[in-house]
Amino acid sequence: MHLKFICMKIIILGTAYPYRGGLAAFNERLAYEFQSQGHEVEIYTFTHQYPDFLFPGKTQYSTEPAPEGLKIVRKVHSYNPFNWFKVGREIKRKKPDLMITKFWLPFMAPCFGTIARIVRKNKHTRLVSILDNVIPHEHRIGDKMFVRYFIRPTDGFVAMSKSVLADLRLFTTDKPAVFSPHPLYDHYGKRLTRDEALSLLNLRPDNRYVLFFGFIRGYKGLDLLLDAFADNRLKEAGAKLLVAGEFYGDSEPYLKQIKDLQIEDRVVLCTDFIPDSEVNRYFSAADIVAQPYKTATQSGVTQIAFHFEKPMLVTNVGGLPEIVPDGKIGYVVEPDSKQIADALCKFFEEHHQEEFEKNIVEEKQKYAWSSFTKAIGEVMH
Repeated sequence: MHLKFICMKIIILGTAYPYRGGLAAFNERLAYEFQSQGHEVEIYTFTHQYPDFLFPGKTQYSTEPAPEGLKIVRKVHSYNPFNWFKVGREIKRKKPDLMITKFWLPFMAPCFGTIARIVRKNKHTRLVSILDNVIPHEHRIGDKMFVRYFIRPTDGFVAMSKSVLADLRLFTTDKPAVFSPHPLYDHYGKRLTRDEALSLLNLRPDNRYVLFFGFIRGYKGLDLLLDAFADNRLKEAGAKLLVAGEFYGDSEPYLKQIKDLQIEDRVVLCTDFIPDSEVNRYFSAADIVAQPYKTATQSGVTQIAFHFEKPMLVTNVGGLPEIVPDGKIGYVVEPDSKQIADALCKFFEEHHQEEFEKNIVEEKQKYAWSSFTKAIGEVMH
């Protein structure tokens, strides 16, 4: 089914403004894409997204202006069952042609699964889920039971990595599901000149910069990258590590590691949440973007790097090696500090930046939002 030929009424159920972060950015950008194809779109988002014990950051809310031209309805309380029935009945009455849920955490399964069960009773709405994860990075008791509850009423699935598609098949083998990689995050503004970006960040132009971007969580492997920066070859190359993102958890082990490795002068910590309007500064300043993850499915950071045409170093976990061809637009290494250091040294010593950036211009064409909406159409029938 090609969505662009049929004008549909679509509801996206999930995170959106005034919440911040990659989930909100994805849903809003998807809504814009559907609207550009002539569809009528509403996003149903949360009045309460997480209880405090599940949210380790400083705030869930954006400081940016609301996105223009989107209809965002704040009605969903993720941990109030009475609310789920109320929202479910409201969406059921609206009879959208398609309801899309963005699923990333089993905690959301009771809420999303209950709303889906009620909506499908109208015998009209097709229910499709976009899967960030099926089995989460950080496991909790009851995860599998919750995931089964969410999957049962859903008609079809789009997985953003092959590993997530394989995880889904542990729960259901007969429902339509396709792999479609995470589209480009192309809404963070234009690429700045290197000098302009460095000036805005008060960074010296005579250094080279490796960017670690996004929320800092244990599975993302910042500790491996810090160990790699203890390699004297990176010091001799004039490389500095630019860490841009908020700590999700205790910062002390990382600060102690930096001190113990005696690399304080080569690590720049920008550990507040980075607002959307400043993302282009960090990527424009970087020579290469590093994602030394210990586990992964896919990552929006990769798609921001594609947008800004920046070479990448990723680890051989989850879906990351599927979209970063080794030696063409960056490097794929094992989650090992020695391999990370070797690849970064090779990048700087052999001057691969210009070659990789040229290849990225071609490679990024694969990740259009129109391709992603086409994948959603495939699982609707």
